Amino acid sequence: MKNDYSILALCENLAVSTSGYYDWFNRQAHPRPRALENDRLTHQIQAIHAQSRQTYGSPRVLRELRQQGCRHGRNRIARLMQVAGLCGRQRRRYRVRTTDSNHHEPSAPNRLATAPKATAPNQIWVADITYIETAEGWLYLAALLDLSSRKIVGWAMRERSDTTLVIHALAMALHHRRPPAQLLCHSDRGVQYASAAYRRALTAAGLLPSLSRRGNCYDNATMESFWSTLKLELVYRRKLASRHQARTALFDYVECFDNRQRAQSAGSPFAR
Repeated sequence: MKNDYSILALCENLAVSTSGYYDWFNRQAHPRPRALENDRLTHQIQAIHAQSRQTYGSPRVLRELRQQGCRHGRNRIARLMQVAGLCGRQRRRYRVRTTDSNHHEPSAPNRLATAPKATAPNQIWVADITYIETAEGWLYLAALLDLSSRKIVGWAMRERSDTTLVIHALAMALHHRRPPAQLLCHSDRGVQYASAAYRRALTAAGLLPSLSRRGNCYDNATMESFWSTLKLELVYRRKLASRHQARTALFDYVECFDNRQRAQSAGSPFAR
């Protein structure tokens, strides 16, 4: 177009100043060092974000960049992510009740509250149940997490939130970890974990039971935090058409991504 019209005429018709046009033209022809650096940094950010399965926000991207030897401010990373249209996980919605503590089963004390901090794997496990929404209905997921390694050591999925579910998750953990006697196994006060069958399974394995206080989710905060992360990074980011699809997605997330690939930071509730 500039071959047919003068720059002055084009600028007048587009309501652009000629000085503004030439300033833009010079920036395109001779980009400044900071602009070049921003381009390189954006490509690094995009690679990290893709590797995280589009789950990392600016804080985790920043930690990854620093592990790669880059030193940049969080505001700069957040701005470049916004310009590139990248964002982390997003919070969402209501929750289904999975814990029924109104039962008459015997109760164990909260031994986790007074136990020393786990310094090695297979000292303390925490357990809980959550729900996954699919177009076919709910799929319930029970898991046990090692407080030292922050890895899921056992898990199971069923269409019902019952004692069989939690026993299957415990059986997987026992099979793969073969823990020593007196390992502390903590959970909420749900009827599944207080049931006679589950208590027998703990006793047979030589594990020490521990239950949260009634109605206090903070007693099992690490497990609750894991569920929140799983929902935000996986469940709320896609529509699950069936329980089979949910099972496949959960296996990939837990075994392939969270337990093996996720980059953790010191002090994080998921620090490896």
